[in-house]
Amino acid sequence: MAGLVATRFLFLVGDALSVKKLPNISKAASFHKSAYILSQFGSTNGPLTLKSLGFKNGIETIPKFEKDKVRNKVSTLDSEVEKVKSKRVKVKVNAVATGNPLVIESAPFSAKSFSELGLPPLLVEALEREGFNVPTDVQSAAIPTILNNHDVVIQSYTGSGKTLAYVLPILSEVGPLKVGTDDGKKKPDIEAVIVAPSRELGMQIVREFEKLLGPENKKFVQQLVGGANRSRQEEALRKNKPVIVVGTPGRIAEISSAGKLHTHGCRFLVLDEIDQLLSFNFREDMHRIVEHVGKKADSGPAKYTESTIKRRVERQTIMVSATVPFAVIRAARSWGRDPILAQAKKVSPIESISRPAGPINLATGPNSSSDVQQSNAVSDSLPPSLNHYYCISRLQHKVDTLRRCVHALDAKTVIVFMNHTRQLKDAVFKLQARGLNAEELHGDLGKLTRSTILKKFKKGEIRVLVTNELSARGLDVSDCDLVVNVDLPTDSVHYAHRAGRTGRLGRRGSVVTICEESEVFVIRKLQKQLGVSIQSCEFADGKLVIEEGK
Repeated sequence: MAGLVATRFLFLVGDALSVKKLPNISKAASFHKSAYILSQFGSTNGPLTLKSLGFKNGIETIPKFEKDKVRNKVSTLDSEVEKVKSKRVKVKVNAVATGNPLVIESAPFSAKSFSELGLPPLLVEALEREGFNVPTDVQSAAIPTILNNHDVVIQSYTGSGKTLAYVLPILSEVGPLKVGTDDGKKKPDIEAVIVAPSRELGMQIVREFEKLLGPENKKFVQQLVGGANRSRQEEALRKNKPVIVVGTPGRIAEISSAGKLHTHGCRFLVLDEIDQLLSFNFREDMHRIVEHVGKKADSGPAKYTESTIKRRVERQTIMVSATVPFAVIRAARSWGRDPILAQAKKVSPIESISRPAGPINLATGPNSSSDVQQSNAVSDSLPPSLNHYYCISRLQHKVDTLRRCVHALDAKTVIVFMNHTRQLKDAVFKLQARGLNAEELHGDLGKLTRSTILKKFKKGEIRVLVTNELSARGLDVSDCDLVVNVDLPTDSVHYAHRAGRTGRLGRRGSVVTICEESEVFVIRKLQKQLGVSIQSCEFADGKLVIEEGK
C-alpha cells in the first residue's frame, strides 16, 4: 500500500516536490485533469488525462461530488489515492506552492459526452432529451472549471454555446436536477442571479433554463426584465420562490432596492455580455448588484478553512462575452478571486492577458497607429466558418445593393444592421416595395411587438430582419445564413458581434458589408485587427462576383 501511495503521489505532483511542501499549496491546481503543472525545479509533467490516470477509455461517467465535504475530508495521502481511484477525478485544491503559481497551457480534452464533464445523470438526460449530446469546445473547458469552484471569464465566438457553459454547472448544483435533491424540499433562497444587458437576451437565457427543467419545474427560474409589469414579477417571486433569477440590471436593482429580492446568500453571479454591462448607463445598477448578490471571496493567499469555503460558495462570479477588452479583465480582478479565462481549447489565468485588448478606433483615418496591435480577444470571437465580403455602393443605392445581395446569395434568413432608426424604417419600406418579406426590430417598438417579430423571424415567416445594434447581442437564430452591414460598425468588437449572428455552432454563413468608396480604409483596418480576409465583391446577373486583387 505504501508503494502505491508513493507512486500515485509522485505522478500527481512531480518527483521534485517533497511531502513537506504540500501544506503550502495554492488552489490553482485544483483545475482539471489536463492542466499542465510546472514545478519550481524545472521538471514538467505531461498533461493529465483520463487515460493516463488508469481509465480504459475516455468516456467514463464522472458523477458530481460534494465540494465542501471533499475539502474537509481530504487530509492524508491515502484519501488522495482514493480520489484518483474514484470516477470523479479531481486534483487536490492545495497542489502547487503559492510562490510558484500554476501555469495552465491547455484546456481539458474535448469531451465526447456531457457525462464526462461531471454533470449529474438527471441533467444529462435532460440534455439528451433536447438533442444535446456532445459538448462544444468552450463547454468542455468552462464546465469543469466552474464545477471546481473557480471564478471564470468565458470567452468564445458567438454561437459557440457559451450560455449552456454556465447554465449546466448552475443546474448541477441548484434546482431539481442536481445530485442530492434535499428530499424534494426546495430551498426558498435565491441561489443564482444571471444579469443580461437586454430583455431579449434575458428571455433567451430563461428559455434555456426552462427547456432543461421541463414544464413541471419552470417555477424554479424567474425572469426580471425591464418593460414587463413589475408588480407581477414581484408577485411571482413571492409565490413561486424561485432559486434562479435572470434579468436586466435596472429591474434587478429596482426590485432589490425595494426589499423584494433577497440575494445576500446567493452562490452564483453570472454577468452575460459583461463588456456591455460595464457601459456607463448600467453603472449604478451594476454597483448595487455586485454589492448585494452574495459575498465576494477574500483576496490574498488561499487558506481553505471551513469558514472561507462557506463564503466562497456564497458567490462564484462568472463573466461571459464574445470579446474581452481590458475593462472586463479589470472587472474580473475586482469582482472575483483569481479568475480563470476559459476559451475554446484553452484555459489560462486572467493575469496571462497583460496588455489591453480592445477595439480599434475606426474613425481616426487610414494611417492611424491604433491598428498596430491585433487583439486576440477580438479575433477569437468570430465563428470559424464565415465568408467575409465587402461591396462598394453609393449611399442612395445601398438598399438596392442589399436586395441584389440577398438574391445573389439565395439567403433564406437575413439579418441587416443599420446604425440609425429613421434610415432603418425607410430601408424596410423600400425592401417591402420590391417584394421582399422584411420587418424592422429596434428599441422604439413595444415589448409585445418585438417578441412577435422575433418569433416570426425564427419560424421563417420573415426573410429579412432589419435592426440596429440592439440585436447584435443575444439574438440566437440558428438558421441565419447571411448578415449584411448596410452601415459600418463603430469598431471591430461590434463587427464581431454582428457577424456572430450567422455561422452559429459550426454552420456556414456569410457577412457582407456595403460601404462607400471613402470607407474602404475601414475594411482594411477590420481585416488587420480581426485577422480575416474580407474580399471585395459585386452582384451582377443575380450572382456573387469576387473581384480579385482588391
